[in-house]
Amino acid sequence: MNAEERQREILAMARRLGSVEVVALAEKLSVAKETVRRDLRVLEDHGLVRRTHGGAYPVESAGFETTLAVRTTRHVPEKRRIAAAAVDLLGDAETLFVDEGFTPQLIAEGLPRDRPLTVVTTSLATAGILAKADNFTVLLLGGRVRGGTLATVDHWATRMLSGFVIDLAYVGANGISRDHGLTTPDPAVGEVKAAAVRAARRRIFAGTHTKFGAVSFCRFAEVSDFETIVTGNALPFAEAHRYSLRGPHVIRV
Repeated sequence: MNAEERQREILAMARRLGSVEVVALAEKLSVAKETVRRDLRVLEDHGLVRRTHGGAYPVESAGFETTLAVRTTRHVPEKRRIAAAAVDLLGDAETLFVDEGFTPQLIAEGLPRDRPLTVVTTSLATAGILAKADNFTVLLLGGRVRGGTLATVDHWATRMLSGFVIDLAYVGANGISRDHGLTTPDPAVGEVKAAAVRAARRRIFAGTHTKFGAVSFCRFAEVSDFETIVTGNALPFAEAHRYSLRGPHVIRV
């Protein structure tokens, strides 16, 4: 196969498997490791993958987004640490927005059950978890349910959010970049996230180190919109500092 065909195959494998390794690709495609590295550089230049030491993982885009089921299997220890640190930032908030996604779901699971909270969410999974707590009032935003994420979108959800003033929003994203802010592949999802950012007095971004530098299709917020960013300690300190210069306190766990 030629270079273009080979790069398409590499991208398809990365999206199917969640990540690829240079050595394994070279063996499977019967090419030199340097050829694979060159292909990965091309794919990264096109914004389709992010390279790592010895491999790469796919960037979510308008044409590709991982499902909630897949997200529950990736970087789970890091996500649990991030969720615990994010819950510690709850403060005296009484009303919360909890975003769709697995890390926000873990945040919801960690919320203290010994105090009354009102939680607004688009996530069916999160609503189901929180509805069992006696002290919680759970408001599930209406709208079209996306099958891959089991979360609601469209004007019903944004209209409901526009009527709230929320103490604290826990927000996720498919990518966060100093130049492009927070992004997500789907315009409908971006509208809901933007509405949540507007409705909240305080905003916390919680996401793994792999989100940083990734850019997806739809921008919904700026880095400076957030008081705190909580991520994994695999994000280099120097890079975390660069984000902190945009305004938020950056916590690495």
